[in-house]
Amino acid sequence: MKIRVLIVDDEPLARDRLRRLLGDFADLTIVGECAHGREALETIPDLHPDLLFLDVQMPELDGFSMLAALAPKDRPAVIFTTAYDKFAVRAFEVHAIDYLLKPFDQERLRAAVERARNSLRQAESDPLQARLTELLKEVRPMAATLDRISVKSGGRIVLIRLEEIDWIEAADNYVSLHVGKATHLLRETMTTLEARLDPTRFLRISRSLIVNKQRVKELHPMFHGDFALILQDGTKLNSSRNYRHKLKESFGV
Repeated sequence: MKIRVLIVDDEPLARDRLRRLLGDFADLTIVGECAHGREALETIPDLHPDLLFLDVQMPELDGFSMLAALAPKDRPAVIFTTAYDKFAVRAFEVHAIDYLLKPFDQERLRAAVERARNSLRQAESDPLQARLTELLKEVRPMAATLDRISVKSGGRIVLIRLEEIDWIEAADNYVSLHVGKATHLLRETMTTLEARLDPTRFLRISRSLIVNKQRVKELHPMFHGDFALILQDGTKLNSSRNYRHKLKESFGV
């Protein structure tokens, strides 16, 4: 079968080299390349690649955060291309997801591709996704999360510390950051911003809402598994039942 491949790496020379090496595999078709995690996050649902060659360390949105932000149904098989530390490499081995430690040669690439072929042939998508989920749980906390957000406002740049944010609301291709009585508009999607936030502090409660968990004062059950969250300043936010499992994990409801 033909295997659709997407290359994600912020280094042009690394992408060029990998593309040349992959030219020796007749059953691999390169359907695209991405220069950073945000681009991959937008491209993968459209291209539906079977196999992803993914760099771990990329600016703004690293490989782990990008995968975590993808819906599980959109996650392809992954071969990491990484110069990451030994702890992460051991995690890859434990969870049986292959990796290529830079710099790698054609022989090592061939072995990784063969493992991917076997997984795809055997239709092991569910076990593969389970292993990938466990890997993200183990390794993702090592990836740097945002400490502050810079927002352009009236010809100046406002630096907002993450702990100051009460809640976040989607606004088309922007997000509204609610900080006390002030609101700041940031050009970023909810999905990419969520991937960069500390999951121990922030919780997505619907497609359009993220809340600072430390600001939540009360939870009121509503119909069909929905909840109303009352913040310390009295703001009321409605959660979606599709996100109830996250509320349960965070608040035990």
